[in-house]
Amino acid sequence: MGNSKKILIVDDDNRNIFALTAVLKAKGYQCLSAPFAEEGFELLKKHSEIAVVLMDMMMPGMDGYEAIAKMQEIKDFKDIPVIAVTAQAMVGDRERCMNAGAVGYVSKPINVDKLMELLTQYI
Repeated sequence: MGNSKKILIVDDDNRNIFALTAVLKAKGYQCLSAPFAEEGFELLKKHSEIAVVLMDMMMPGMDGYEAIAKMQEIKDFKDIPVIAVTAQAMVGDRERCMNAGAVGYVSKPINVDKLMELLTQYI
């Protein structure tokens, strides 16, 4: 992975992608985005330099839990850290995300400082 500062945002809500991209670009990161997990996988195949995936956990079709599980099964993707992003901030949600294979967890609305802290651990 090296020192790539490229982040893949997988979220079905364009407003979330727009806000996250704006914040991350201002911090010097490059962003790619996909509205669905399947499109996220296509981007991961094309861009081997992606350092971290920000994964929305509640998406139609394949949700974030399924997508993380699928990433764990694919040799080229299993070592890419996934940070779970979710509006579900109830008791047990963090543990559920971590058990699914996420390396970190942020709830919406996103605390930018907490997100930056997580990103610096993995990039």
